Amino acid sequence: MNTMNAWDLVSHDGPLEGFRLAQHPTPEPTAQQVRIAVEGFGLNYADVMAAQGLYREAPPLPSVLGYEVVGRVEACGAAVPEGLLGKRVVAMTRFGGYAQQAVTDHRACAVIPEDLPVGEAAALATQGATAWYAARMLCPLWPGQRVLVHSAAGGVGQLLVQLALDAGCTVYALAGGADKQAHLKRMGAQHVIDRNAGDYGQALRKLLGKDRLDVSFNAVAGSTYRTDLGLLGTGGRLVLFGGAERGTLGAFGTLRFVWRMGLMMPIFLMMRSRSVLGINMLRLGDHKPEVVSACLAQVVQAHAQGILKPHVHREYSAGELPQAHVDLSGGRTMGKLVVRW
Repeated sequence: MNTMNAWDLVSHDGPLEGFRLAQHPTPEPTAQQVRIAVEGFGLNYADVMAAQGLYREAPPLPSVLGYEVVGRVEACGAAVPEGLLGKRVVAMTRFGGYAQQAVTDHRACAVIPEDLPVGEAAALATQGATAWYAARMLCPLWPGQRVLVHSAAGGVGQLLVQLALDAGCTVYALAGGADKQAHLKRMGAQHVIDRNAGDYGQALRKLLGKDRLDVSFNAVAGSTYRTDLGLLGTGGRLVLFGGAERGTLGAFGTLRFVWRMGLMMPIFLMMRSRSVLGINMLRLGDHKPEVVSACLAQVVQAHAQGILKPHVHREYSAGELPQAHVDLSGGRTMGKLVVRW
């Protein structure tokens, strides 16, 4: 039996204690799957939530996390179209990405150039597909719109800023830390707001004057939900694609998280012509694989055209995975984190 190395999550006691490098049988692809020899894999905030035991979709312990890999297709299932075998790809995985070999649906793969760096390629997977689905498919942007981006220095956030600027929008970028704010200004964000400086809603109202937001891309949720909803104008849309605030609330955190969001009355949204939209790329991959396939293909094309320019925070060696989790969960990173075998 062939084996491979993979990182097991064995406990929720923190990344330095919770991960263990172990041997696993090499996975075999099913009819619709390919197996990829992994060069490297990316980290996402959903990995942090799963490592803390806060992500309900995560498999039971011990488990191999990981939502994306970069590598070469080395085996194909019987129903996989010809042409993928041997190709270098970026792929989204339904867990199992923290391994030397990974299997995934062939529709969750996109062929990439041989010279595309691993970190940039990984940034185009879960984070790139999320940003593209949010700003090009679910909530298309157009010139002159006022767009708020939470966690704007993060992997998805930076790509959303780039897509909004490409569409001709005015961007209000929310981030903590002088280095992150300086980076966003260099990217071209017209307004950069320090999320650590107090009430960001008050700061936004001052900048907006009599205007209101057209779109908010929100990866935090919790208490920010009601603030953002109050900042939307007629026709405004609040797009939720994460719940980072849940990870800061400790015991009974889910109850606090839901309480802070409050109740939503649909009649309120209808009367004021506002929308609340949610994104879960894992669910889309399960039920709408053709949507994920289109997102990945278009993101790779947008990168080739220079529309998307992912920023890679750091490449870690395989043995540094626990430290990568520490860095990401501590909010000390900008852009993409990738681990290489």
